[in-house]
Amino acid sequence: MKYIFQYCPVCAADLVPQVVHQAERLACQADPAHYIHYDNPKPVVAAIVEYEGEVLLARNAKWPPNWFALITGFLEKGESPEEGIVREVKEEIGLEAEVKNLVGVYPFPMRNELIIAYHVEARGQVRLEDEIAEVKKIPKNEVIPWPYATGDALRDWLRQIGVLDNVDKTLNFRA
Repeated sequence: MKYIFQYCPVCAADLVPQVVHQAERLACQADPAHYIHYDNPKPVVAAIVEYEGEVLLARNAKWPPNWFALITGFLEKGESPEEGIVREVKEEIGLEAEVKNLVGVYPFPMRNELIIAYHVEARGQVRLEDEIAEVKKIPKNEVIPWPYATGDALRDWLRQIGVLDNVDKTLNFRA
């Protein structure tokens, strides 16, 4: 396992894997009471953007041409999740967003994140920033969720609004 931190910020001793509070964590080799790195999940906000009656998905500039997902971003210090998602929608695609409801909270262990997903209604003119390569609007009854992370939130929202029944209609990346 590769670690980001190597040294104790209190005494500069090496940080080494140790069992602390029933889990392996990096802790100060000289004295674990100096510093313990808990590596807690990072809070991420995600928006299911309803725009002109359809779902708006975005493609990150670093992704392959056929990969689209929800608008997401890290929650910043001092802001509520609702403020964070409104900010992210404005920053990434230039739209004014109104939070309609919390869809759910989803663990994303692969990236050590906790996703807080909202349904938002957006208005205005789409303006892409450098991070987003393109967006596409998809009718609600044609959106197919992907089988992890923000795709779980999209699936749950589609069920909440009665578009998706209990038969799982999700993209299968293993096929």
